[in-house]
Amino acid sequence: MTAETVATAEWRALDREGRDRCRLVRSGAGWMLIGHARFADGQGRSYLDYVIRCDGDWFTQSADVTGTFREQPVALRLLRKGDDWTLNDVPQPAVEGAVDVDLGFTPATNLMPLRRLCEVGRMQARAAWLCAPDGALRPLCQAYTRERGGLVSYAAEQTEFQTELKVSDDGFVALYPGFWERQATG
Repeated sequence: MTAETVATAEWRALDREGRDRCRLVRSGAGWMLIGHARFADGQGRSYLDYVIRCDGDWFTQSADVTGTFREQPVALRLLRKGDDWTLNDVPQPAVEGAVDVDLGFTPATNLMPLRRLCEVGRMQARAAWLCAPDGALRPLCQAYTRERGGLVSYAAEQTEFQTELKVSDDGFVALYPGFWERQATG
């Protein structure tokens, strides 16, 4: 099985000092996101590496997050089997039925639902949300509505957060207002 890099994205944080770099890799019949987030806030520095594996239809199968978060070690393995999720082999019934993982420290994980979203239309998706890599998974019901012109309205039910995402042709977020801005690569 050969792996081929299909796209890369690099973002600059708008709400703190930080960068995130991610590669989208075609691997067999599925996809992988391989990324490296580096950021600092008032509570410390974080150096996180992540690998997310998806099937050919862009549904999350597993995710690994390693490194340090606010200078504390992190080693997390999320696994989805059907409707069930585990975190480091511990069942996570609160996120049962989730089809995506949402890593709160990177805009990369918006890619999966954006790839499933029609050219113009609305979609709801339930995510297993790792708000911060402290080991707690929470449910996050998300709604994506795409209009013409690369803009997608995004809403998260549990947080009542809403924004309008600018999305690149490759499906990665180009602008997550107030949080992330994609940088030119090359």
